[in-house]
Amino acid sequence: MNFCLNFPLFLIVGSLLFSVISSVLPKKAARVLTLFLTLAGALLNLVIAVYCQRTGGSFTYLMGHYPHPWGNELRIGFVEALFSSVFSAVLFLTVVGGRTTLEKRVAREKGQFYYCMCDLVQAALLVLVYTNDLFTGYVFIEICTIASCGILMIRENGRTILAAVRYMIFSLIGSGLFLLGVIFLYAVTGHLLMPNLRESIAALVSGQVYRLPLLASLCLITIGLSIKSGLFPFHIWMADTYGNAIPASSGILSGLISKGYIFFLIKIIFDVFGTEVFYASGIHNVVFALGALGILIGSVSAIRENNILRMSAFSSAAQIGYIFMGLGLSPALGMEAALFHIIAHAVTKPALFLAAGYLSDSMGSAKKFRNLSGAGYVNPAAGVFFSFEAFSMIGLPLTAGFISKYLFGIAAFESTHNKMIPTLLVLAVSTVLNTAYFARTVLRIYSKNKEPGKFMRVAVKEQKNYMVSAAVFTALNILFGVLAYPLIDMLAVGLTVF
Repeated sequence: MNFCLNFPLFLIVGSLLFSVISSVLPKKAARVLTLFLTLAGALLNLVIAVYCQRTGGSFTYLMGHYPHPWGNELRIGFVEALFSSVFSAVLFLTVVGGRTTLEKRVAREKGQFYYCMCDLVQAALLVLVYTNDLFTGYVFIEICTIASCGILMIRENGRTILAAVRYMIFSLIGSGLFLLGVIFLYAVTGHLLMPNLRESIAALVSGQVYRLPLLASLCLITIGLSIKSGLFPFHIWMADTYGNAIPASSGILSGLISKGYIFFLIKIIFDVFGTEVFYASGIHNVVFALGALGILIGSVSAIRENNILRMSAFSSAAQIGYIFMGLGLSPALGMEAALFHIIAHAVTKPALFLAAGYLSDSMGSAKKFRNLSGAGYVNPAAGVFFSFEAFSMIGLPLTAGFISKYLFGIAAFESTHNKMIPTLLVLAVSTVLNTAYFARTVLRIYSKNKEPGKFMRVAVKEQKNYMVSAAVFTALNILFGVLAYPLIDMLAVGLTVF
């Protein structure tokens, strides 16, 4: 067996082990350990992706080489390896870019615990992408929830504690509904392993038995993961959560954790129920409608906000809507568009939150738009990178955001007539709304400051870590915007063996 087939296990176990070690190390050592772990995750997962792409298939790793039901399994194909690599790379870049604000806003004695939580986040995301067992997925959903609350509450004040409590309540509701769905499935099939579940569900559907329990299970799992990822109307926790966390935490929560839950849902649709069952159930129509409404409501809420971080949070709610709208369109082009948008948003939104945080800090921690006039001149680097990421969110050509909207448009023409027109209308209206609130923000940060001598220009050397991180984020965004079609073709092939 090729040695690289062991990499997923090494990374998961290493992430769990390093999280324990980081908690007892000094902050600097914990940071180095986390950066090493996330960079290794990005590189090793990329090696696995190349291996799967060349072999044209996937492989199953038996944990401890014990077969089910005594052992556990990981299933790895090109799509899983690619997304694991992207998630680890984004986590690495976000931790690098957010170092300065982390040191300013978090007590020195708590720094190592932040990196401990980041290690747990990587472990949870890898398992959600790779696991072949539903209950293992549930366990790591809970680990991801705990780690998410940890990185949110690391800046200890009343607002973050209140936001964490609200986030925890919604997360536990979502986790509970997901667990009920898993219990229903186990009750009617007697299996938790995804391939066995797929066979049992196919037999039950063909025999037309247990139709209601299967539908209830599919509904509960879909609703549970939709709540945890922030689909409309379950998005109301986002503004407080992303708006009060430190920028790095907002980037991780928005760019990675929500996407991990959505990817796990897609994995369940393909590997447990099958796309035929999912799209025959009618649930995809509800998902499509809620996704479209989420795009519009999230965008309108962003326009109404006067706080740059809360505005970015409502923008994230709209972007989640795009992904779910794609899931509701079709299992082919719609799913491709959704998967590509997960990648595009993952490399855009963390950079946007980091830039917004640095713009805010350069103006004396101001978050209101009226106090951010001239921030782009005070902090030129943050101003330029924020503007670029905003243009990507709008969907300007040569950016990953443009390719996402183009793919959704193509998927709309493949779908039925009653979805084609609403999809195209939503894309058009949302682009106008995106332009309204992001253009307003860019114009504000480059408008004339009424007190030009109050704030000193931020030197590049004061935020060199952020500069490197933001430059790489921007390069990835352009890469996915200019060289998108090879990736899209590989996603299309990967979906056939997903």
